[in-house]
Amino acid sequence: MTTKNYDLAILGGGPGGYVAAIRAAQLNLKTVVIEAEHLGGICLNWGCIPTKALLRTSEINHYLHNLDDYGLSAKDLSFDLKKIVDRSRKIAGQLNGGVKHLLKKNKVDVIDGFGKLAGKGKVTVEKSGKKIADVTAKNIILATGARARELPNLQADGKLVWTYKHAMTPDKMPKSLLVIGSGAIGMEFASFYADMGAEVTVVETLDRVLPVEDMEISVFADKAFKKQGIAIHTSASVEELKAGKDNVTASIKGKNGKTEKLTVDRVILAIGIAGNVENLGLEAAGVKVDHGHVITDEWGFTGVDGLWAIGDLTGPPWLAHKASHEGVIAVEKIAGEKGLHPLNKSNIPGCTYCRPQVASVGMTEQAAKEAGRDVRIGRFPFMGNGKAIALGEAEGLIKTIFDKKTGELLGAHMIGAEVTELIQGYVIARTLETTEAELMATVFPHPTLSEMMHESVLDAYGRVVHF
Repeated sequence: MTTKNYDLAILGGGPGGYVAAIRAAQLNLKTVVIEAEHLGGICLNWGCIPTKALLRTSEINHYLHNLDDYGLSAKDLSFDLKKIVDRSRKIAGQLNGGVKHLLKKNKVDVIDGFGKLAGKGKVTVEKSGKKIADVTAKNIILATGARARELPNLQADGKLVWTYKHAMTPDKMPKSLLVIGSGAIGMEFASFYADMGAEVTVVETLDRVLPVEDMEISVFADKAFKKQGIAIHTSASVEELKAGKDNVTASIKGKNGKTEKLTVDRVILAIGIAGNVENLGLEAAGVKVDHGHVITDEWGFTGVDGLWAIGDLTGPPWLAHKASHEGVIAVEKIAGEKGLHPLNKSNIPGCTYCRPQVASVGMTEQAAKEAGRDVRIGRFPFMGNGKAIALGEAEGLIKTIFDKKTGELLGAHMIGAEVTELIQGYVIARTLETTEAELMATVFPHPTLSEMMHESVLDAYGRVVHF
């Protein structure tokens, strides 16, 4: 068996790995991607993209059942679950093929197999238990991603108890569903299944849903979800899951300390993720791992000569766009590019595509105050925006947080229709270190949802116009 030599070997072809590979090729580094399962990683194949396809379907289903609000009517509404799932999988497959094309276009080699560190600058690749290649590289980037987290008393069987993968390919629509965890993954699936007609219950161990978001946004979301009929239990935990013939009985311990039983058709585990650190040869290589995640510096360097790590493997925030930027930064550092800046994680936006959508960047109000900042806060409700009312989407809120002394935009938090498309405006503002003065002087087009961003800024300084 011949040994293949490269400047850079990347273990993992997800949004971190394949983007890093393309950037490396642009910098004239001979590069190989070693991928054990599927190019595009979890995000493209089992996460970001296919879930959005499902959520688009459920959104349309919601509109169809509320046509009277728009002066329309329809009879005999129904859906074909197999076609819904097939559409989602087809979109994932299309984009998987797109990644293959991009890597080929950029002359990046791809090896289909599982890569493992085998000494300084060496990787062995196995497929189906057999060694298929040896690779040497001056630098190696670990981009193996993460998987759904399970607990001893909460484990998925793929039939009655699901992870996100199972939840994306149901063979039948459950009439009742328990979602354990109210982070982005949990609430997106809760939203999908609720809008498709399932009776959904969400259990969250912390005191509020979407706990990483600003408190005000979490409270708004909680009310919106409950209005849709989703039952929410916060400060609660699932102590046990007992499988029946075609249902599951959960023992739920509430905030009052009492335990209640709930029987549902299916359960979704959305209790976080764990890095794929196993069987990579990390310990032998001297790579430090803490709570299932590889430790790196701000450039992705592990501290071991020639070894780098990016993406979900290195810890939160667990976001595809974070992984891609980390990949680019690591590659440019490897290539010796000048004028580099490490990734500012406080400028990474977070988006949740439930209904209503949630998006944020920067500090929450609580975090800003705990950091000793004297703040000015602006708010603008969707009900004050003409475009939102015309769309029939008058429920929502945009909140901006500024430093009272400097005018720095500390954070922005949104809930409502299409806010995942709006948040980038505030991300750009923070990246450019824009103050309230520039934002107030910016002309926003009318009629658009984006006008609310302007109004929220104006409100922080006592100048709001339309509310």
